[in-house]
Amino acid sequence: MSKRISPYGSWKSPITGDIVASGNVGLGQIEIENKDVYWSEMRPSEKGRCVIVKHSPVEGTIDINPSPFNARTRVHEYGGGSYKVIKNEVFFTNFADQRIYRMKPVENPKPITLETELRHADFEFDSTRDRLICVREDHTEKSREAVNTIVSMNLEGKNFKTLVQGNGFYSSPRISPKGKYLAWLTWNHPHMPWNKTQLWIGKLSQDGSIEEQIQINNNITESIVQPLWSPDSILYFVSDRNNWWNIYCWKDGEVKNVCSKEAEFAEPPWIFAQSNYDFESENRIICSFNQKGRWHIAHLNTENGKLEVIETPYTYISSLYTKNDYAFFIGGSPREATSIVRMNLKTLNTEVLKRSSKITVDSGYLSQPKPIEFPTEKGLTAYGIYYRPRNKDFTAPSGSLPPLLISVHGGPTAAASTTLSLKIQFWTSRGFAVVEVNYGGSTGYGREYRERLRGQWGVVDLNDNVNAAKYMVELGEVDEEKLAISGGSSGGYTTINSLTFRDIFKAGASYYGISDLETFVKETHKFESRYLEYLVGPYPEKKDLYYQRSAINFLDQLDVPIILFQGLDDKIVPPNQAELIFEALKNRGRPVAYLAFEGEQHGFKQAKNIKRSLEAELFFYSQIFGFTLADLIEPVEIENL
Repeated sequence: MSKRISPYGSWKSPITGDIVASGNVGLGQIEIENKDVYWSEMRPSEKGRCVIVKHSPVEGTIDINPSPFNARTRVHEYGGGSYKVIKNEVFFTNFADQRIYRMKPVENPKPITLETELRHADFEFDSTRDRLICVREDHTEKSREAVNTIVSMNLEGKNFKTLVQGNGFYSSPRISPKGKYLAWLTWNHPHMPWNKTQLWIGKLSQDGSIEEQIQINNNITESIVQPLWSPDSILYFVSDRNNWWNIYCWKDGEVKNVCSKEAEFAEPPWIFAQSNYDFESENRIICSFNQKGRWHIAHLNTENGKLEVIETPYTYISSLYTKNDYAFFIGGSPREATSIVRMNLKTLNTEVLKRSSKITVDSGYLSQPKPIEFPTEKGLTAYGIYYRPRNKDFTAPSGSLPPLLISVHGGPTAAASTTLSLKIQFWTSRGFAVVEVNYGGSTGYGREYRERLRGQWGVVDLNDNVNAAKYMVELGEVDEEKLAISGGSSGGYTTINSLTFRDIFKAGASYYGISDLETFVKETHKFESRYLEYLVGPYPEKKDLYYQRSAINFLDQLDVPIILFQGLDDKIVPPNQAELIFEALKNRGRPVAYLAFEGEQHGFKQAKNIKRSLEAELFFYSQIFGFTLADLIEPVEIENL
């Protein structure tokens, strides 16, 4: 069958907004109890409710927390580590009231903590003393910043005891196999956990108090993440002291590098309870590592540092745990969305327990990722992932070039991966080229690459995304008159700045993006309230930089059509930032559209809103770039067009 000729952007695609919005569930936090495996699912079809799921050889796959219970914590606002399985009982934080609930088999959840302004996350079970240990965030006093500590409680939610306090933040309380020691991470403003953390070990008394404690990394500027005790009670952790997040151990009073490699054995700790390695035995680790955007899984011998890669189809691997000769992880690839995967460590065979999407798409509509490197400012190299337009049913008129969508990830300390994204395929199957830019500051390329953004947010990220677009134009791959840029959160900040301070892009979309750094630094939550000291500089000493890098102060330069999306319950980026841009451009007679969503926070979780925003962005570009849509989409009111 011959292909139909149709302009780029006008191709009919089976990857609809409905499929993108409700086709995927967000897979997270894996827990293993005996022969059962648990994981969490964020379900857009249930308004973003987080459900704990259990897979059992006896019961099959079942939901644990019934509706309306939502297993999600608000510690650091980004959450993670919201539940723990203990002796076949599940303890979890419920999003609506932030109380801890205990759920026994065949019973409804029952609260074990009071209705207070206390939040909990990152649960650890102390089997020696039959208690929970976790991170607490206290919001009781509204006149001051929230207070973070590490606390313990019995399994009835009583006998609370503060174990560690005094610093700004805590994470990863991990107890040694025989219950003698507790390890934890801590850091203080203005640092973030991927900049500088401290690793501590405390000796526990019989009653569970910490009677002695020692800091492992005195006077060293490094990011330590994911502390973990080996079966023989040796403390391991991931550190970037050699530029790369590599695995180390603390043994006989010394820190030793277990495996030196130009690769990242961890992800930036935006959420709690991340795991990229676990023990198969006392001297054998199963680990995952990232090299230039591609994840691998491997055996690591802790005695000689030998790393043996295990061949799998997965290019993204996270939440890795081992037990009973099996490894469990979240894996994804360019052809498959993320799945819960079980690997037999003896045969190395893999089995999918749950796919994030039941939807299968003909490979003829799937664009394959191509890692790219391109020149950027100061003679440096930046990185990205390129997707060509692909649709087996259509081709474009001879001599025409596709529009380019530059996709800016959030964070900004994050990274795009090569795992299948139906959102990206939504664009490429309609005739768009897409580049996900891993600009300077992104993870996966070492600490020095992350450090490019120190004091340079609003400069390096902007330049790298602009240079990615220029690179694609120079290659002759895209139409330089149809360049668009889109991003959420900090990616929205880069998007707005790119449209304001550069003239290369012809349209853009900002999802809950930052436009006023001064407002952000004054109004955002505790976790990120000093983040800008690293990214920009201390405030108010560097107030001039905050002003210069805030597009809200230069809206007279913003002449490019932009569409703005915003959750009205967003506590990280207040809605007034999008509203100010909208009103300013509307009054200046510039093309602008604004869609606000009730009940959404920082990152849309409801299927109807995910669908609406995606289709609205497509409609917006069709009006700006002048192509006819193949689908019937609800129009968007665009002011001044």
